[in-house]
Amino acid sequence: MKIKDIKVWSVDLGNTKPYTIAFKTVDEVKNAFVEITLDNGLTGIGAGNPSEYVVGETLDQCLDALQENNIEFLIGRDIREFNQLTFDVWKRFPENPSARAALDIALYDVFTKFLDVPLVKFLGQKIKKLPTSNTIGIKNVEETLKEAEDYIKRGFRVLKVKLGRDLMEDVERIMKLREKFGPNIVIRIDANQGYTVEQTIQFYGRTYDLDVELIEQPLPAKAISEMKSLPPEVREKVAADESLITPVDAIELLKPPKAAKIFNIKLMKCGGVSQALKIADIALHEDVDLFWGCNDESIVSITAALHTAFACTNTKYIDLDGSLDLARDVVKGGFILKDGYMSCSDKPGLGVERI
Repeated sequence: MKIKDIKVWSVDLGNTKPYTIAFKTVDEVKNAFVEITLDNGLTGIGAGNPSEYVVGETLDQCLDALQENNIEFLIGRDIREFNQLTFDVWKRFPENPSARAALDIALYDVFTKFLDVPLVKFLGQKIKKLPTSNTIGIKNVEETLKEAEDYIKRGFRVLKVKLGRDLMEDVERIMKLREKFGPNIVIRIDANQGYTVEQTIQFYGRTYDLDVELIEQPLPAKAISEMKSLPPEVREKVAADESLITPVDAIELLKPPKAAKIFNIKLMKCGGVSQALKIADIALHEDVDLFWGCNDESIVSITAALHTAFACTNTKYIDLDGSLDLARDVVKGGFILKDGYMSCSDKPGLGVERI
């Protein structure tokens, strides 16, 4: 069963709710897409949306990597050589994680369609459903409360609040959220590398009684020694995000003392399902919880991340809201969302269909 054709294209999926985080404002969502066709007509789709600030890859570089002359090595290959194919993709594109992710996801999709099983079943499903957080960008207190109320009305009970510009305002926003909504919501925060060690400790202390679930990437990505210098009780709450790109990073973060008790895995950082599973395995052996995140992405790659997350016993948190505010997409189907909880469908592969 051989690969007959590979198509590559890009689309601006639009963003109905532009938002601001510590280092940028997001107002457009350009994704690269890959569709693999087998000689029996089966197709698999993958998607990539790089974060240049995090991995140093632009969308143009992603698309350049996916040019025909770079991916023709897959044409004529037998999909049953699946593990070798994903390995070859990893080796061919060392500097292009989102290009790798798009190809890797498409290979997983078409192979599990060939097997006639959902991707999560092929990987070994451990989890049936989890609540996803919905993200509130950097806003003033009034706007924060209004957006939180909108999400709660839509059935979401987990909020991720972007912080990292002004410590005192950050604390006030969390205080007001807890005052207004009480214990009925879960609050997690993401400082996007915006704090110093001292500010991280201050934030932890000032919000100790506000039941903040986790603190995502408070320090700069390369500040590993500084992360390890945080008090143990703070590191228990810290989720490494921008510091964690590859399995090698995971090993470095775990050298005593552990820099974080939680790993944030994104397919767009590590390069797809294959490498994500390697990071997850490393974390499992060191009793580290998993927190699955995303960029602003198509349903395609969000669904791939969800299937991968639900195949890992140490998955405790998901933040897979990256397709919820898109103006359009190239597929329908995929993940199931009900009352803020995400689950996988029982359709083969990712369970998505081209529109």
